[in-house]
Amino acid sequence: MPAELASERKDDHVRLAAAQQKEPPRPNGWDDVRFVHHALAGVDAERVDLGVEVAGARWALPFYVNAMTGGSASTGAINRDLAVAARETGVAIASGSLSIALDNPDLMGTFRVIRDENPDGFVMANVGIERSPEDARRAVDALEANALQVHVNAMQETVMPEGSRSFSSWPASLEAIVAAVEVPVVVKEVGFGLSAATLSRLGNLGVRFADVSGVGGTDFMRIENDRRSGRDYAYLAGWGQSAVECLLEAPADAPVLLASGGVRTPLDVARGLALGARAVGASGSFLSVVLDGGAEALISRIREWSDHLTALHSLVGATRPDDLRRTDLIIHGRAAEFARARGIDIDSLARRAGGKDAR
Repeated sequence: MPAELASERKDDHVRLAAAQQKEPPRPNGWDDVRFVHHALAGVDAERVDLGVEVAGARWALPFYVNAMTGGSASTGAINRDLAVAARETGVAIASGSLSIALDNPDLMGTFRVIRDENPDGFVMANVGIERSPEDARRAVDALEANALQVHVNAMQETVMPEGSRSFSSWPASLEAIVAAVEVPVVVKEVGFGLSAATLSRLGNLGVRFADVSGVGGTDFMRIENDRRSGRDYAYLAGWGQSAVECLLEAPADAPVLLASGGVRTPLDVARGLALGARAVGASGSFLSVVLDGGAEALISRIREWSDHLTALHSLVGATRPDDLRRTDLIIHGRAAEFARARGIDIDSLARRAGGKDAR
C-alpha cells in the first residue's frame, strides 16, 4: 500500500476510535465483577506497593499504556504525548503496529519518538502476526524495545476493506517470531479475546505472555466496517469474549496473562488483577485524554489512577497486586452466563478470603 494511503488509514483509525470514546458510557464485561466488601479488612495505604514483575522487568505500576497508533504526522504527535506521559509517570507503554513503518521506513520516526522521549522506560514494539522474523527483529531494534507485542486480528482483517483472509499460516509465523527475537513476546488480541484453547496453544508455541484484550473497548470491527462503503458487516457487533470471560476460563498452562479491553477506571484495573492478570492495559481511555489535553493531561490522569488504585488496594486489604487474587469476588451478568456455559466454577471466587474480615 502507498505510504499516503497507509497513513490515511491510521488517521482514520484514530478518528473513529476517538468518536467511539465520545459516545455515552455503556456497560461492559468489567461491570460483571464485584468485590465483596469486608468493612474491617483494610490496611494502611502506605503499606501498598503497586510494583509488578512483567517480562523480566519490574514495572512501577500494574497498568500500562497499550498499543494505539503511529504512521502519520498526527499520530506521531500523539505518540510523542503518550511517551512523555510514560516518561514522567514510569508507566510501561506499547507502540501501535509498526507494520506501516516496516514497509515505509520514512514513517518510522512516528514510532521512534516513543523511545526518543522515553529513553529509560519499558517500551513494547508491536507487529502483526504475519510479519517475518526479520521484520520482528527490525521492529525491536527500531524502538530499542524491551518486549515485542505480536497482535492477532483475524476479525479486524475479515472486515477491513483491504484485509487479508489468509490465517492458516499464523501459528507457524508466530513460532518463528518467538524463536527469532531476543526479547519477551507478548501476544495480543485487538479486542475480541483469547479463548482457553487459544491460550493453551500459545503456550505450546513458546509464548510466555499474552494480553487477552477482550470485547468492550475500542471496537475494530466497527472501525473497519465504518470504512466500508456499505457498512455491510454491522451484524457482527458483539463478536468475541470480554477480558473478564477470558480471565475466568484461562487454563493452568496459559502464558502469564495481561488484560485489556474497555478498561475505564482504576476499579477495572483492580478487577483484572483480582482475576489473575499480571497487569492491565488501557488504550481508548488514555487516547481521549491525550486528544483533549495533551501529555500534561495524561500525566495527571495516570497519577490519579495510581493514587486511586493504591486506595482500592488499601480498602480491600491488599498490600500488593498479587494479594487481590485472594479477595472475594462476585461474578454476575453475561460473564456468569459464559462461565456456566463453559463449566467454570465461579462460586469459589466469592469465598477466597476464607471468611476473614480482618487481617
